[in-house]
Amino acid sequence: MPPTTPYAGKFSPSPYNNNNLHKYHQPVEASYGDMCYHDNSLVSGSLEALIQHLVPTVDYYPDRSYVFTFLLSSRLFLHPFELMSRVCHLCVEQHRSGDLLLDKIRIRDVAPKMVQLLTEWTETFPYDFRDERMMRCLKEMSHHLARGDEYSWRAMQQMTQRLIRRLAALGQYEEAIATLNASAAERPTALKAKQQSGQRSDVLSVCDDAFILAQQLTHIELDRLSFIGPEEFIQAFGVKDPLDNHKSFFRKRKTTNLEAYVAWFNRLSYLVATEICMPVKKKHRARALEFFIDVARECFNIGNFNSLMAIITGMNMSPVSRLKKTWSKVNTDKFDILEHQMDPSSNFSNYRTALQGATQRSITAHSNQEKIVIPFFSLLIKDIYFLNEGCASRLPNGHVNFEKLWELAKQVSEFLVWRQVTCPFDRDRKILQYLVTTPVFTEDELHLASYETEGPENHMEKDSRRSLRSSLLHREHR
Repeated sequence: MPPTTPYAGKFSPSPYNNNNLHKYHQPVEASYGDMCYHDNSLVSGSLEALIQHLVPTVDYYPDRSYVFTFLLSSRLFLHPFELMSRVCHLCVEQHRSGDLLLDKIRIRDVAPKMVQLLTEWTETFPYDFRDERMMRCLKEMSHHLARGDEYSWRAMQQMTQRLIRRLAALGQYEEAIATLNASAAERPTALKAKQQSGQRSDVLSVCDDAFILAQQLTHIELDRLSFIGPEEFIQAFGVKDPLDNHKSFFRKRKTTNLEAYVAWFNRLSYLVATEICMPVKKKHRARALEFFIDVARECFNIGNFNSLMAIITGMNMSPVSRLKKTWSKVNTDKFDILEHQMDPSSNFSNYRTALQGATQRSITAHSNQEKIVIPFFSLLIKDIYFLNEGCASRLPNGHVNFEKLWELAKQVSEFLVWRQVTCPFDRDRKILQYLVTTPVFTEDELHLASYETEGPENHMEKDSRRSLRSSLLHREHR
């Protein structure tokens, strides 16, 4: 079976925009049982009918965009294991006639389609199967299909092996991230002494080429993006359908990889601020500023908007922005252009235009480098969050609002296209190691470093420096 990651292009344009998603449209052109359509688009249905619509039969297989949309958003209403149990139960029951020979024939006829559905599930939402109950259900389904079709049984075995490999890779990734975080947290006691003596290696001693550093940042971004499950966007909401009482799954909010990616953004921002505030000499601070402006510009050209925004955020932190003598030595024209591109006014309209341009370039790309689109991730999460919060998941008649689910799926599906790009740049292990493990200052340490390099300008800053010195000295002696 080929990989079945859906593409954003598979979602036909909805006749409804985000502003009217919360409305219940009349007249609905057609109603089939507990499912309602408007202009041939599914707009709502009862949860049971939507589950039934997911289950293949001998002469029916659900549209792939429906499969992705429902598997993604059904977790707003029920645990993936509950859905898996119901799907498997419905599949088994529709084959049961009481006649063993007839049952075997029915299983044989539907088995390839059931394998296809489970393949789409395991390929696109593999993390659902970290739940032992899901794996048990998969195994039972494999035995059931083996009764009627040996080819489908073999396909199930291959699918399960791919799933196990993916979950093993995920486990290794999470262990690696935990190790990196622990390494970065082990702050050398001589850090401050090295700062003052100028002995500490800085980013420019590791890499003085802005384009190469932007390439290595893009490696980190794409590596970490590739491990974010699409379902994490939905599970980040931490909500569950009020008609269901089992909330334990959503209390545990399985968003580990999404949170690790947000933490990487924060780390990069603090790394930039640390590199600028660390040098004792003004000319070295100015050189670091100019370098990161160039790196940010290269990130923009690559389509790496997340690193771009992290760098801008680091340079806009108050310990950096207050370094007026340092900034006076820097030509800020390039920085002003980048800030304009990422200006938050009008709901980041400039950035959204640039993102749209990068997306169009990606669609017509002839090389992997042209395919790179790494969105400003926090804004993507915010957009999906407000789409979820902005309209009800249930309509007044109790139906699931499927128009909303289509819109959620469209946004997440676009992310999946961006996530699967292979980074075309050569890896530089030394630079990568530096970016993910070198110690960075905390907020208090940044402020103190800033005051030590360019002294306080008023009584408030003097008091702040005195308080920070006392506080940090107290921590060192604990």
